[in-house]
Amino acid sequence: MLELIQKRTQLIKSKAAELGFDFCGVSKAEFLEAEAPRLEGWLNRQMHGQMSYMANHFDKRLDPRLLVEGAKSVVTVLLNYYPEKTVSETGGYKISKYAYGTDYHFVIKDKLKELLAFVHEEIGEVNGRFFVDSAPVMDKVWAKKSGLGWVGKHTNLITRDLGSFVFIGELILDLELVADGPMADYCGTCTRCIDACPTDAISDPYVVDGSKCISYFTIELKEAIPDEVKGKFENWIFGCDICQDVCPWNRFSRTHSTPAFDPSPGLSEMTKTDWEEITQEIFQEIFRRSAVKRTKLEGLKRNISFVKIDGNAD
Repeated sequence: MLELIQKRTQLIKSKAAELGFDFCGVSKAEFLEAEAPRLEGWLNRQMHGQMSYMANHFDKRLDPRLLVEGAKSVVTVLLNYYPEKTVSETGGYKISKYAYGTDYHFVIKDKLKELLAFVHEEIGEVNGRFFVDSAPVMDKVWAKKSGLGWVGKHTNLITRDLGSFVFIGELILDLELVADGPMADYCGTCTRCIDACPTDAISDPYVVDGSKCISYFTIELKEAIPDEVKGKFENWIFGCDICQDVCPWNRFSRTHSTPAFDPSPGLSEMTKTDWEEITQEIFQEIFRRSAVKRTKLEGLKRNISFVKIDGNAD
């Protein structure tokens, strides 16, 4: 029986690599006992701000068996998205690297759908679902438990081979597989991410106050950005990569091999004036399949105005 379980595990991992995933690991589907008090405390301290969805489905976030009946394994995959060069080199304003190309939800869901179909074809009737950051699944915790990396002091997953610019997805299956062990934490005494955060969002090592994060202000917050953070955005108008950019482990980052993540046509040519005068037509054209659509044009213009008023934009 063990030999069959090992064979199935290797089959899935080999297919994941064939589909282009950079890493694939497995953990046992079980209640995340250690995470329960951490998540509860984070919510009680209102660190999720207006992200009310973070407080929903508390039990499901902690137990994958409530998402897939009879779940036995969580298969976690990682996909590198580190770009060849940063868009802000030409335009002055900055958007997070993860939003340069096609929305990762589309890309990873397509790959996971194919991986799940492969499981059905090769192994048989397996009850399973795939997830990409849009369901109550604690992605980084499962990635850590699967031995793919550790959660850094900035609360992003860090891999030893590629750094932290990776997307995470999961298959939750009612199939027994060989679980990988968790990886150790290699942050050591480093505090570069904490020291570099301009809004002091990393309130303690391994704790991010989401309501103070530039990504929260530029993406999740729907009302006016508070005056107390004026002058602190460093030209970021969608998301923020500061804590990752300063992380020593990202010296191992290398250019991704997923064409869909390349900058949308026209994005790299955007000048400061182009950003400030962006129209609905241009917005739709450049960000048609991008995560930037989440802010809508009004939100992006609000962010640009906030940074411009700061006097930060060069």
